[in-house]
Amino acid sequence: MELRHLRYFVAVAEECHFGRAAERLHMAQPPLSQQIKQLEAELGVQLLERTSRRVELTPAGQRYLERARDVLARVEAANDEAALVAGGMVGRVSIGFTGSATYELLPAISRALQARLPGVEADLRGELLTPRQVSGMLAHELDLGVLRPPVGDPAIEVHPLRRERLVVVLPETHRLAGHGAVDLAALADDPFVTYPSHQRSVVHDAVLAACQDAGFTPHGTEVAETSTLVSFVAAGLGVALVPESVQHLRITGATYRPLVAASADVDLAVAHRAGDTSPVLARVLAVVRAVVAERGRRPGTAPHAAP
Repeated sequence: MELRHLRYFVAVAEECHFGRAAERLHMAQPPLSQQIKQLEAELGVQLLERTSRRVELTPAGQRYLERARDVLARVEAANDEAALVAGGMVGRVSIGFTGSATYELLPAISRALQARLPGVEADLRGELLTPRQVSGMLAHELDLGVLRPPVGDPAIEVHPLRRERLVVVLPETHRLAGHGAVDLAALADDPFVTYPSHQRSVVHDAVLAACQDAGFTPHGTEVAETSTLVSFVAAGLGVALVPESVQHLRITGATYRPLVAASADVDLAVAHRAGDTSPVLARVLAVVRAVVAERGRRPGTAPHAAP
């Protein structure tokens, strides 16, 4: 038995006439009649009652028609799904986000994926430092990473997205909180809240370099998560330098200010395993890049203070 036999039978059963069914199938009537007889012989049951005027289904034929339609529908669905998978429209992708991108880009990318690729299941994981994302991609736990380069592993392919300035986070009660812009050197005696130094944080290195250029080395508390860092500042435990996209994270008691003559930048990039040719990965990567492009080369400026 072949699928064509099911298609022939369904056409005859629905038309209740061999001539009309043959026209519908674009074939001659005698071969169609012969194919139906072969199907009945193989099954060992009579599916159709034939008279000189019409064709009627037997009880066995009625049930077989239901099953045949179901089989053909499932085959059609399988064909459609295979085409969608091959085109990258169906699948699953796991994406990691560095801390600062968690609060601006993760929501925007999630909305864009739901709108543009509704057949793709996205597993989104925030607050991951670059080393953790790299190890996750190498272990096939992550497919994409929105991270801070550089990435030294040749097994990871990196695509630049944009550069971001560093801004200062101050407690709302800080002496400089009311200033339009802050001279970094004026914070030399303040305790700092920074990203971890032992986990090779790109932002930690950028903050350290900026402070040293301003004539001092920051000292204070190290935390791994951006939300905790800003919360510590809001609690009055220190000040901090963060990429400007962190301004999308609003925590009562913390306020963001630009730096005077700011020259400190950090890069943001999207990365994946080198040589990964997954169609769905290519589709999702295009959406990520489009979202960043739509938001401009630099992230939008959020209000200075939390409500």
